[in-house]
Amino acid sequence: MPCCNQYGIILFITTAVLKTWNEFSQLILTIAKRTIKKFKMKMVKTPVLLAGLLELFILKTSDSFFLDKSKIEMEKNNGNGLVTAITIVKKWDMPKYLAEISGLSYIDGQRFACVQDELGKIFIYNATSSSVEKEISFGAPGDYEELAVVGETIWVLRADGKLFEVNNINAAKPSVKEYSTQLTTKQDPEGLCYDKKNNRLLIAIKGAEPGTENYKGIYAFDLNSKKMDQQPVFKIDLQNKVFGNGSDKKKRNTINPSGISIHPVSGDMYIIDGRNPQLLIIDAGGNIKKLYTLNSKEFAQPEGITFNSAGDLFIANEGTKQPGNIVQVKIDP
Repeated sequence: MPCCNQYGIILFITTAVLKTWNEFSQLILTIAKRTIKKFKMKMVKTPVLLAGLLELFILKTSDSFFLDKSKIEMEKNNGNGLVTAITIVKKWDMPKYLAEISGLSYIDGQRFACVQDELGKIFIYNATSSSVEKEISFGAPGDYEELAVVGETIWVLRADGKLFEVNNINAAKPSVKEYSTQLTTKQDPEGLCYDKKNNRLLIAIKGAEPGTENYKGIYAFDLNSKKMDQQPVFKIDLQNKVFGNGSDKKKRNTINPSGISIHPVSGDMYIIDGRNPQLLIIDAGGNIKKLYTLNSKEFAQPEGITFNSAGDLFIANEGTKQPGNIVQVKIDP
């Protein structure tokens, strides 16, 4: 019975190697036994069975095989190879005129301020009714990237570094002031958030830092003096190991900030990248903590990020083939 001995050896080895994966072992044993029985051990040859077992092994160990459809997996690039998961708690599709949603900031309750990168308008979105309840005009059409709510004022950032202060947003006709900064389209500033602790705005640049490729700056605009510091208050270290190792720049990862927000409890800064979907977390001292690679199918182009007062995380995605959206996200520890 040489044929039987061959199959017995194959099944024994397969079970021994994979015995810690009970479900997988049982699956292989079941399929193998059924195959042997079906063909009465005459037509199935050893190479065929081995090929089948190998194919199952590849499928079983692939990320897509284990993927929970209710979760979006993100890889934690901190050198230890661990994998964590992001759960989308809820999703709101935006109307067509917000397909290119480029900024998001929490107001109160279930209301968010949004901006898109073509119109000089602020859209107040109500997540309870899933609709835009108000539009606030503040300027001419332009490349508007992000906004930040500060009490009854909303600050809007344009791609050329200009800031727009929209006061008394609940008034029939809010007043608007414009401020220039040293940032230009070369730095391509896209991230903006309110730093309540220091009463300032933080602006993260998407483009290159002048004179260096070692970091990208996060700049501060003081809300008392209404002036921006000439030097960045934080520097995103592009040489950090989370972006990869080695001297070959083409093989190294980088970060292109499209949005920034501060966690109301931890004080950590959360930075998203719309060009290569990923999420970077930096502590209050500017030190890199974690880098997550986002699933591009669910986060086609993340452009806005914000927290509510409880620390719930929301991300706005610009529409590509699908409508733009806002998603509430939970990061599993």
